[in-house]
Amino acid sequence: MNKSPVTDSQQSSERDAAYWAQNLKRLSGLLLVWFVGSYGTSIIFVDELDKFSFFGFRLGFWFSQQGSIYIFLALILVYIRTMGALDDAYAAQEKLSAKGLHASVENDSKKESAS
Repeated sequence: MNKSPVTDSQQSSERDAAYWAQNLKRLSGLLLVWFVGSYGTSIIFVDELDKFSFFGFRLGFWFSQQGSIYIFLALILVYIRTMGALDDAYAAQEKLSAKGLHASVENDSKKESAS
């Protein structure tokens, strides 16, 4: 049962694939919120929302004119925060793997110099 050791490039590509999978998952969720917030409230649910008033305007009209912009800005802030956390998590993993790589290189060079 000879298993070939996992190379650093394989670990890196697996880590990159996991990073992008998480990125796309978060992005898909935010796009869904954007779609419901923009199209749902200003087009699909406008008749139901117009039953309510917001600062003297029908709520459906308000979402069409202003609410969608606020939702979009909020989504940008959420994206910045979640991607910052994701970047930090994967950067920490990258640093740990780089330290492990450096440690193994140092151990190999010590073994060679001892020989």
